[in-house]
Amino acid sequence: MAEQIGMTPQLLEYVRQTSLREDDILLELREATAELPGGVALQVPAEEGQFLALLVRLTRAAAVLEIGTFTGYSTLCMARALPTHGRLVTCDITDRWPSIGAEFWKRAGVDGLIDLRVGDAAETLEKLLADEGPGVFDLVFIDADKANYPRYYELSLELLAPGGLVVVDNTLFFGRVTDPQFTDADTAGIRELNARLRADERVDLSMLTMADGITLARRKDA
Repeated sequence: MAEQIGMTPQLLEYVRQTSLREDDILLELREATAELPGGVALQVPAEEGQFLALLVRLTRAAAVLEIGTFTGYSTLCMARALPTHGRLVTCDITDRWPSIGAEFWKRAGVDGLIDLRVGDAAETLEKLLADEGPGVFDLVFIDADKANYPRYYELSLELLAPGGLVVVDNTLFFGRVTDPQFTDADTAGIRELNARLRADERVDLSMLTMADGITLARRKDA
């Protein structure tokens, strides 16, 4: 087939029934998050969490950086995919929501691999660069405030090792990227990053139409 098919609720349910492997700990965290204000919209879908775990394993990542923790569902998915000597640094503006996930990280036995940094994400990334230098992470997942996506991307690329992968969430942003009536800072940030990625010869690129749009950018080897 030359064209993509539309994702109906029935097809999505079929995908989940035939490929999703969500255990009780992940399910409980997802259900607890769904009860929060905006929880369903802010949390990655279960199938995306599984995809992120697969990417960690495919890239053999030992050091992962996550920008935007929320309740830590994606954090848990990726931490479980790390080797025993791995680490995951996750950033959020507050510890209010990550504190919910911390219990589940502990139950899953991966809390020792997770380093939560609370504060402004750009400042956290700049501090990581100052303290550890460039090229220290194998995979970066960006899923935070959209207006600052271009800044997060540039800092992430500095922190990423050659051959490493940046995964950017929400790059279709509810379809607003194609609608000129949306001129808010978040939509503008997504549009700016998408245009920048398209022209960025430092990376290999693919935008996926999964969920709300997921872009993969592999930093080219030095």
